[in-house]
Amino acid sequence: MSEEKQRKPASRVNVGRETRRWRQSRALTLAQVSERSGLNVGYLSQIENEKAVPSLDALQAIATALDVPAAWLLLDSGMTPRVVLAGDRPSLPATGGASVTEVDAGTSRDMCIIEAVVPPGHATGVHAHQGDEHHVVLSGRWRMTHGDSVMELGPGDYLAWDPTVPHDAENIGPDEARILIIYPRHGRRTGTADERGRG
Repeated sequence: MSEEKQRKPASRVNVGRETRRWRQSRALTLAQVSERSGLNVGYLSQIENEKAVPSLDALQAIATALDVPAAWLLLDSGMTPRVVLAGDRPSLPATGGASVTEVDAGTSRDMCIIEAVVPPGHATGVHAHQGDEHHVVLSGRWRMTHGDSVMELGPGDYLAWDPTVPHDAENIGPDEARILIIYPRHGRRTGTADERGRG
């Protein structure tokens, strides 16, 4: 069997839902879109009811009539937003008395977001791993060590570093401190077992 025969048929591209949604949000009738786009009302109705797929020229004419980029009509706004309630976050292994939770609970395909809550005087311990790492301090005072660089950060401060360089994060304030850590979903779990879940 040839490769062409084995290939599954491509799924049909439907723009009807988004066309209708944008038309209604612009408070336009089909007749008004027809007048602006130069397309037949019946044809526009078929598109909105997903009984017809517009050509690229027709798609651009509709987008221009609706005053939106043509690409927006190809997006599926019907996808349900993903919500993770604070109480539903999974916990991750941590050291030094820290509490670490996965904010996105694994719902994100391309990144992992964790929140670390660290008691005063505690640190993550020096470690290294793959994948760019970003930090946003939510509360407390932190001493962030990255190779020979040492920085002190407070609430609202942002830091990015190359985590292949050995690094450490320490709560130097008198109270519990919180920090948000963001890194690629598949770029993290490369250290030893006791390094996993650290910031």
